[in-house]
Amino acid sequence: MAQSLGVSGWARNRPDGTVEVHAEGSEAEVAQLVSWCRMGPARAEVTGIEVGEVPATGHLGFQVR
Repeated sequence: MAQSLGVSGWARNRPDGTVEVHAEGSEAEVAQLVSWCRMGPARAEVTGIEVGEVPATGHLGFQVR
């Protein structure tokens, strides 16, 4: 989804079963990604979401770590 929105950054599964995402893009692009994350992909069980701001690091593209 991030790639289709033009958002750069990364996502990774954490050992505790949560998913961590660092997303960079326009405010509207990132807001759309956050909205999608509230539902998640097919077969995902989203029980909560935390959103915060961090400094941009200049990622190019989006990767799954």
